[in-house]
Amino acid sequence: MAEVRINAEPRTEFGKGAARRVRRAGQIPAVLYGRGSEPVHLALPALDFARALRENGRNAVLTLALSSGPQLALPKTVVTHPIRNYIEHVDLLVIKRGEKVVVEVSVHIVGDPVSGALITQELDRLEVEADVSSIPDSLEVSIEGVQIGTQIQAGQVRLPDGVELRTDPEYLVVNVVASPTAEAMEGDVDAEGAGVVEDAPQTSGDES
Repeated sequence: MAEVRINAEPRTEFGKGAARRVRRAGQIPAVLYGRGSEPVHLALPALDFARALRENGRNAVLTLALSSGPQLALPKTVVTHPIRNYIEHVDLLVIKRGEKVVVEVSVHIVGDPVSGALITQELDRLEVEADVSSIPDSLEVSIEGVQIGTQIQAGQVRLPDGVELRTDPEYLVVNVVASPTAEAMEGDVDAEGAGVVEDAPQTSGDES
């Protein structure tokens, strides 16, 4: 994974009001921490950071251009506004070349199963340990030609050299089942629409 250079400015004001001012200026409030050092409050350029994640994924290795010198960092937590979909806050983890980190990597399904099969993906991310310079962008699970009844567990997902699985290897990632028939789907619809209409409760005026 390529390293992405990001300019970072120190923040001296804190709180919700200060964070809003940072975002209005086109920046993202961030905190850099780890390796026993005191947390450092920063402001990152919003467009550059969003581009780094879009092009390199959530595990983008960042080179922060600080006044004290460049510092490698990894996004640990990215908080996105639930409605407006902009990045509200970022927690960054201090890293260094040559060390291993534990990250979550997305799982993508590729290929087509046999006819009549329905694929359900039970896990879309796996936790792995990798060198900071070789974090995989994603992991692929091939379902090309797999038969109905096939189950693919985390331990069966192929990992790049030097990458170790941290998720429980017995966790189910992909389940291949038979697609429901048209008759079965019609039966489900009929059953849902065949409810019993309950009598309205009697009031005292109805009693005789």
